[in-house]
Amino acid sequence: MLKSVQRAPLCARAARLQCPPALRHSTEAESGRSAWLESLFTWLQKAGRACPETCPGKKKREGLLSILADHCSFVTGQRLRRALQIAELYSNLYSERSRWTLVGSIWRRLQNKQAPTGKLLAALAGVFMWEDETIRDDEMKRCALELQALDVVKQQQAAVGKSVSAQSADGWEIVMEKKTFKVWRRPVEGSHLSEYRVFGSYTDVTPRQFFNVQLDTEYRKKWDALVIRLEVLDRDVSTGSEVVHWATHFPYPMYSRDYVYVRRYKVDVENNLMILMSRAVEHPGVPETQEYVRVHSYRSRMVIRPHKSFDENGFDYLLTYSDDPQTVFPRYCVSWMVSS
Repeated sequence: MLKSVQRAPLCARAARLQCPPALRHSTEAESGRSAWLESLFTWLQKAGRACPETCPGKKKREGLLSILADHCSFVTGQRLRRALQIAELYSNLYSERSRWTLVGSIWRRLQNKQAPTGKLLAALAGVFMWEDETIRDDEMKRCALELQALDVVKQQQAAVGKSVSAQSADGWEIVMEKKTFKVWRRPVEGSHLSEYRVFGSYTDVTPRQFFNVQLDTEYRKKWDALVIRLEVLDRDVSTGSEVVHWATHFPYPMYSRDYVYVRRYKVDVENNLMILMSRAVEHPGVPETQEYVRVHSYRSRMVIRPHKSFDENGFDYLLTYSDDPQTVFPRYCVSWMVSS
């Protein structure tokens, strides 16, 4: 009969219980590993030759499984030790502040306007580039000046006895004119599109009520029967800007259209104005689908001026608008729809 071999405790079990400071002293374990594996291999060969004659099959399998388990424990202990050593090394090399500084540096590079690759990576990662897509302060100021410029034109035309319906020097052509509602149109340079300007006046609504209706997406779902989907996707806390997804029905047999745009608004108490600007953007949260036709060209600017105050009835507004819904209507059809 083959005497049972007395196996000494393996170092793997001790390695699993070692604490990180003790794991640093691993040079001796590394040098003894090769000798241990060589002796283990020799023992397995001897046991394999002796067991078929003397040991039952069940005991043989149990012995081999025990040896295999001890070997796996040893390998696991070695890998755990190496992982702890690597983690401790990087923890010593880089402090927490250094790690955050490195992450911030990479993020700023992605946001750099001169790095299109960074923009692509940000889009693939699902990040919206607010720094590049937000509506800037100077754009809001220019929008506020448009209403003042219209007042100057009206005063000049009144002084020489001409009608406001006459075509202005900057290319605006009147499309419709009523007492409190006027519409102009001019071609967009370098394209087949037209830009429209609407001037209106109300005396039975407060400016704040009118302004809130423009911003309230939930309320629009109630009064606009053409809305399919209307929701705010993203917000920028620093500027108050929002990214909106708007899907709307188009007349049959055309497909429905959807818009993804950034908007920013401001209540200018000093100049007694309310300003709202919007323009089309791309957002990784709403990719194009075959369900809607995406409108990529869209701009809207609105200025509201109270007759007295923001909470008293009466105000004027100026809306400048252009988009490309990708329709194939003749020009006279578009003119008829605008005038009606």
